[in-house]
Amino acid sequence: MGSSGTRPLVVKIGGSTLGAEDTTLEDLAWLARQAVRPVLVHGGGPLISDWQRRLGLEPRFIRGLRVTDEPSLEVAIAVLAGLVNKQLVANLQAFGVRAVGLAGVDGALIRARPADPDLGFVGQVERVDVGLLERLLEDSYLPVIAPVGIYLEAVGDGVRPVCLNLNADTVAGELAAVLGADLIFLTDTPGVLDGMGQTIPELTPARAVALVEGGVARGGMIPKVEACVRAVEAGGTAWVIDGRVSGSLRRLVFGEGVAGTVFRTG
Repeated sequence: MGSSGTRPLVVKIGGSTLGAEDTTLEDLAWLARQAVRPVLVHGGGPLISDWQRRLGLEPRFIRGLRVTDEPSLEVAIAVLAGLVNKQLVANLQAFGVRAVGLAGVDGALIRARPADPDLGFVGQVERVDVGLLERLLEDSYLPVIAPVGIYLEAVGDGVRPVCLNLNADTVAGELAAVLGADLIFLTDTPGVLDGMGQTIPELTPARAVALVEGGVARGGMIPKVEACVRAVEAGGTAWVIDGRVSGSLRRLVFGEGVAGTVFRTG
């Protein structure tokens, strides 16, 4: 990859570790000190499910997306914008980084609309306003973004504000596209896999779309692939790499060999 100069870098972490059992946060802190301008986007699905069960709510999914009724929305907001976000911010602070935790609802960063009545309070990204992020990056802060958006529902002569649970992979892709940033997904897989289970080293947007349409890219990899295509079509470069490998993020950014899949225009 090499140093990306003034181009921001959106990094998405997920899975069960959320940076707790690897070097991702340490790498991010190091990159921030090298004048790389990272934005961290996180999920928190396993912890949401855990807290749902603690509260007697059974997690349900349709097409891989969490069905989010009103009680489940409260859990999702508490976990994503609270527990996970603030722990990540605290951990980054411990590495000497000026991290700032935000949800997409803050500053109307992410406007959304309901995605599907069957899913409840699950949103589809409608508009992104990165003015706040750009100011934070200019002042050398590291934004940490939780995937909760705001929907202003028209009610009579006014509006009713509604928080919506968003797919964190999609949020990462949209932020990268609007910021003009490169995008890196740190996952618990060695990259995008072909039908034989082998890592695909490089993808163009057209080939990536074909993988989704052909059913080769499945489940949670679909929104990652789609987000990478979105970032690349906006002028960036995107990667899906194994975040469990020590130092993988740091090595990728500074041009050292890292196994995974890179998305380019060709």
